[in-house]
Amino acid sequence: MDWKLVGVTFGAIFLAELGDKTQLATFLMTAKSGSPWAVFLGSSLALVLASLLGVLAGAWLSKLIPPTYLQLGAAAGFVIIGCLMFYQVWRGG
Repeated sequence: MDWKLVGVTFGAIFLAELGDKTQLATFLMTAKSGSPWAVFLGSSLALVLASLLGVLAGAWLSKLIPPTYLQLGAAAGFVIIGCLMFYQVWRGG
């Protein structure tokens, strides 16, 4: 097991998830339901399943497409989303 990779992955995902819509949704669901452990269990299982799908898709795609191209595609996707968000704010929508 590559523990350095485990640590880097944990740090990146943890920081990316802080304050995002998933965390806000779990915050609101907990406040509304009053059942923090049920919300924790449900949200944890959902994140594990979403991560599993990402790992499986990444493993499959990396056999077909070189990792450099996958990184470029992901970066381009983030840039496009950022530009669309900027444009939406700029035009007042």
